[in-house]
Amino acid sequence: MGLALTEARAAAALGEVPVGAVVTRDGAVIARAGNRTRELNDPTAHAEILAIRAACEALGDERLVGCDLHVTLEPCAMCAAAISFARIRRLYYGASDPKGGGVEHGGRFYEQPTCHHAPEVYSGFRESEAAAILRDFFRERR
Repeated sequence: MGLALTEARAAAALGEVPVGAVVTRDGAVIARAGNRTRELNDPTAHAEILAIRAACEALGDERLVGCDLHVTLEPCAMCAAAISFARIRRLYYGASDPKGGGVEHGGRFYEQPTCHHAPEVYSGFRESEAAAILRDFFRERR
């Protein structure tokens, strides 16, 4: 989660919403990314999506079987779907997102009967630190 928090801080420094994600397999980092929606003019350029794309490229496979994703914020529904389609084994996230989350809030993607693959989900990792990064970012902009 430390690397994901580093990615979140880097995203904040670029004026992006500070979310970071890291894909690992067998303890090795495969890919890491922070949000880049503004930089890339791409609403799908969430940290999770970018990290999944980079991991797929690095491994030469569309599926990330045996890989885990560490992200600083509860994934939205779009990212939850990408995590499912990539067949991520475990999802670890920091701060909950009652407003925009799609895992334990909102649509609860993995609980839907149409969900083909649900990762193991673990929340609350360095939650207060992840939440503080987000809170500080938005406080500065309001």
